[in-house]
Amino acid sequence: MSGLWNPDTPGVLRLPSGRLVRGRGLRRPLPDGPAPAYAVHLLGTRPPEVPWEARWLRWPDFRLPADPADARTVLREVWERAAGERVEVACGGGRGRTGTALACLAVLDGVPPGRAVEFVRRHYDRHAVETPWQKRYVRRFPGGPGGR
Repeated sequence: MSGLWNPDTPGVLRLPSGRLVRGRGLRRPLPDGPAPAYAVHLLGTRPPEVPWEARWLRWPDFRLPADPADARTVLREVWERAAGERVEVACGGGRGRTGTALACLAVLDGVPPGRAVEFVRRHYDRHAVETPWQKRYVRRFPGGPGGR
């Protein structure tokens, strides 16, 4: 499909269902290729505007989301939209918060919570999910298809 990521693009994670989500660090230059249709920025302060649809999820560096219920809602929306759109999840460096969010998406996609960090480290970035509390957050994230 032309509206989805190329699975061979750096930073693109293929979930078990086949959904593709790009993770990236906002401090790095925008990668070549198509822009996302929708992005979620995981930052402690409001991000700059971008020319595509984007949402800010307040999530300070090395921490957890400021509003866990909002995070569940936003990540569920990312998972749903990734079925047919180019969706991106991004924080400053692209590893800790982004890796944690990607691991939560893996849980929503059916990966057991206790294996989701390993899944993201194997298929996205071996340094993803940086802190013990981020790992614990993933283990406790509500799972099942779409988190229902």
